[in-house]
Amino acid sequence: MSDIKLPETKTTSNRGTGRRKTSVARVRLSAGTGKIIINGRPFENYFPMEALRMSALQPLTVTGSAGKFDAQITVTGGGPTGQAGAVRHGLARALLTVDVNFRPVLKSEGLLTRDSRQKERKKYGQPGARKRFQYSKR
Repeated sequence: MSDIKLPETKTTSNRGTGRRKTSVARVRLSAGTGKIIINGRPFENYFPMEALRMSALQPLTVTGSAGKFDAQITVTGGGPTGQAGAVRHGLARALLTVDVNFRPVLKSEGLLTRDSRQKERKKYGQPGARKRFQYSKR
């Protein structure tokens, strides 16, 4: 039984899962030069809008670890805004596993809190969640 050897990992990676709306991001951080790959595409190509890029990278800039880690990210579900929020949440959680001392900084910026806002369901007798059909008095 002692003959069994487990494969050794080359680098230690820190993991974090982020969620926003219907998007889920699985983040894997490893020591590196700041290269970020999302679903096999470069970060700049995946999020072409500057606002989404800034939002997604906020945990790295706040903690001052922007060029210290490489990130391998898999994102599913939702649209661009939801996915950027999920990446942001996942990066914050992954950074927490790297160093626990990041917690006060991340918490004060609100990056560890999962944004629980979801799309409200459509109700019967109405065209949408809140909108009503036009009222006819006569």
